[in-house]
Amino acid sequence: MLKPILKTVTALGFSLSVLTAQAENITGAGASFPYPIYAKWASLYEKETGNKVNYQSIGSGGGQQQIIAKTLDFGASDDPMKSTLLNQHQLLQFPAIIGGTVPVVNLPDIPAGKMKLSGPVLADIFLGKIKKWNDPAIAQLNEGLSLPEKDIIVIYRSDSSGTTFGWTNYLSKVSSDWQQKVGEGKSVKWPIGQGGKGNEGVAAYVGHIKYSISYVEYAYAKQNHLAWVSLQNKDGHFVQPAQASFMAAAANAKWGKTEGMGVILTNETGKDSWPITAASFILVHKTADNPEKTKAVLNFFDWAFTQGKNVASELDYVSLPDEVVTQIKAKWQSEIKDTNGKAIR
Repeated sequence: MLKPILKTVTALGFSLSVLTAQAENITGAGASFPYPIYAKWASLYEKETGNKVNYQSIGSGGGQQQIIAKTLDFGASDDPMKSTLLNQHQLLQFPAIIGGTVPVVNLPDIPAGKMKLSGPVLADIFLGKIKKWNDPAIAQLNEGLSLPEKDIIVIYRSDSSGTTFGWTNYLSKVSSDWQQKVGEGKSVKWPIGQGGKGNEGVAAYVGHIKYSISYVEYAYAKQNHLAWVSLQNKDGHFVQPAQASFMAAAANAKWGKTEGMGVILTNETGKDSWPITAASFILVHKTADNPEKTKAVLNFFDWAFTQGKNVASELDYVSLPDEVVTQIKAKWQSEIKDTNGKAIR
C-alpha cells in the first residue's frame, strides 16, 4: 500500500509546485491617491488567484522615477506623464481609477461638508493672503456658521505628489495670482505652511492640528474622519465630494483624443461636477524585458477593471467606463511587446 500512497503524495507535491511556479508576484509603487483601492484590489486578487501585488505608496514622482529606472513592474502617477517623456522612455500610460481631492479642515464643532469655500478663497488661504478663519471672505460664504478668530495653519504635501499636481493645477485655473506666483506641479515652492508626506501623513497632521487646512484624496478624509469642505464649482454651485460628483466631472473626458490618455479633470463644467477630480495612471514599459511579469501586471488590471468595480464604489472611487477599458486593452495588444516584438497579451 505504501507505493500508491507515495505516488499520490509525489503527484500532489508536483501539482503544488506547478501552481507555485505559475503564480506571479508583481511590484508597483507611486501615487498615494489610489493606494486604498489598489491595496484592496491586491488583497482580493491574491485570495482569488494566488498572485501577489505589492504596491507601495511613495508619491507620483517616485513612481515615475522608479519605473523609468526599471526597478518596478509598474509605476503609478496622478500627474499624467507628457508624451515627450513617454516616448523618450518607451512607456505606455493608461488610466486605472478616478477619484477626488478634497480640502480638509480641523475646526471644532464644524462637521464634514458644512463649511463652504470657493476656488479663489482657497487659493488666497494657501497664498497666505487670508490668515484668519473668521476673515470676511470666508464669513461671506458661510453665513450663520460660527468661525473662530484663529490663525489658519496650512499643511501641504512635502513629497513629489500627483495629488499636489491636481491641487495646484486647480488653483492655477481659478486664481491668476496663484498661477503667477506659484504655478502647478508635483512639487512647488509653497508660500506658507508645513509639509506632510503622502496622503497618509497629511491626513494624520490635519487630524491632530486644530485650525489646520490641507488636501487629501477623499477616501483618506473618510477613513480618518476628517471634515471636508463643500466647494464651489465652475458653474457656481456648491457641491459635496462623492462618487456622483466625481462621475459628473469625468463625464465628458476625451480619453482617446488626449496624448497618453492623460486627461486632467480639474475645474470641469457641470452643475454637479466636483472641481478637483482626477484620474490616476499606470505606467509600464512597451518592451517587456520580463514578459511574464508584464503580463501579470496587465492581468491584474484586467481583473480590477471587471471584478473590482464594486470595491471601487465602496471606497468612493469611480471605475472607468467600459468603452475606455476597451481602448486600454487595445493599446495593450498593439503597443506592449516582448523583446522579439511579440504581443504580450
